[in-house]
Amino acid sequence: MLLLGGTAEARELAAALAGETRVVTSLAGRVANPRLPVGEVRVGGFGGPDGLARWLTEHGVRAVIDATHPFAERIGTSAVAAAGRAGVPLLRLQRPGWQPREGDDWRWADTLEHAATLLGDLGERIFLTSGRQGLAAFAACTRQWFLARCVDPPGPPLPPRIHVLLDRGPYPLEKERALLAEHRIDVLVTKDSGGTMTAAKLTAARERGIPVVVVRRPPRPESPTVPDVPSALAWLRHRMTP
Repeated sequence: MLLLGGTAEARELAAALAGETRVVTSLAGRVANPRLPVGEVRVGGFGGPDGLARWLTEHGVRAVIDATHPFAERIGTSAVAAAGRAGVPLLRLQRPGWQPREGDDWRWADTLEHAATLLGDLGERIFLTSGRQGLAAFAACTRQWFLARCVDPPGPPLPPRIHVLLDRGPYPLEKERALLAEHRIDVLVTKDSGGTMTAAKLTAARERGIPVVVVRRPPRPESPTVPDVPSALAWLRHRMTP
């Protein structure tokens, strides 16, 4: 099977299938030193839907699970098209999105560019947790000061007043509390990634009473979807049984 990975769920799924069936995990290659899953790993693109369809056929793939990040819309769209052309069943493994709780002050944005326009008078010191590839959307924000947390160093364009913090999750609540206090953060900007690995920042923001700008997930093509690894395992084992 082909596992489109890069998430904690993908690594958990690959580990659960070790010794049970041949799994090839595909990584986009955008992170310099990614956390590698158990088993075979392929790094890099396929050449669009046509290239992926050929790869599925040439390698005799019997099932595809798309367990990529909720914002990896390009590979998700290509996977649905390619699996359809190759006649291979595909499942989307997507963790549920975050939901606001009592005491939260959330502002929803459709894109990162939209999020930048919402900053307005919300605050002066912004904690950006949208990833290094999204920082360009805030390059024209000259009034605010930004703390941007990334796994790898970002390239230009960047906001003129920015401090980049290189770090990798998970991020415990105490660490998030200390970070917001140390940098006097008064606005948090994040994507609706879901899951628990990076959710502590939302709790820390709620405790401090600061607004959070949350970017909605991009639309995905319709496909069978499950919310967790056990459900994906059940789906796969049903299809891989001789």
